[in-house]
Amino acid sequence: MNSPSIGVVGAGVMGRGVALDLAQHGLNVVLLDRTQEILAAAREDIERQARLQGLFRPATSKDALSRIRFTPEMEHLGETRFVIENVTEKWEIKREVYLRLDEVVPPPCILAANTSAISIAKIASATRRPDRVLGMHFMNPVPLKSVVEVVRGPRTSDETLAAAHELLGRIGKQGIVVRDSPGFVSNRVLMLAVNEAIDRLFRSCFGHKMGPLETADLIGLDTVLLSLEVLEEEFGPRYRPRPLLRKLVEEGRWGQKSGRGFYPDTTEGQT
Repeated sequence: MNSPSIGVVGAGVMGRGVALDLAQHGLNVVLLDRTQEILAAAREDIERQARLQGLFRPATSKDALSRIRFTPEMEHLGETRFVIENVTEKWEIKREVYLRLDEVVPPPCILAANTSAISIAKIASATRRPDRVLGMHFMNPVPLKSVVEVVRGPRTSDETLAAAHELLGRIGKQGIVVRDSPGFVSNRVLMLAVNEAIDRLFRSCFGHKMGPLETADLIGLDTVLLSLEVLEEEFGPRYRPRPLLRKLVEEGRWGQKSGRGFYPDTTEGQT
């Protein structure tokens, strides 16, 4: 953990949150995505998140942003010793990312998949370092969540697991280790609830702060749909996405990232 920077691959909602959380705890970050346009939007959103969440005074926010290097060049990950991947839940895309990462980052580098549904064994199979691959399933919004689901693959080493816990400790988080399975524990349960739920019942009867549909809007309905498709392929029709979910995604109603999801205005809670 003496590396000069942590690599974060994917500058979408989760990647931005991970980069912000690492930077706020004094770690240097290399945030990578495909284009400068995506990275410019990510920089603007990270700064906005920092101020809205009240994590920084303006001057401190600027200092945190100075710890993040925004780049479309994967070669800039060449000196990292820990990479957290956050790309879309499509195996063909993830596989190409890991094949490339395996070529670019040094052999000791740990590859952590911030995936919602794809098994770590499958991800590790795309590398020559399966002992240094694990899952680190962060929850959104990352800076405000204190627990991370840590997924140990069948060949993840003790040293890799220890390094993941050390990194999480440095950013004030606890890792809960679960066994490798598509969807792990949290999403095998959550995605069923999203597919079936009524928010008012979860808030009123169970005392949840947010209902499953509000949570889905926060995650991103496009990500929820992809996760359910992976789980359906692995576990069968009980995870089949509901037609309404597909309809909303097709309409571009992806939740907070687009401004509308299950709720017409995702900036305000509804029943």
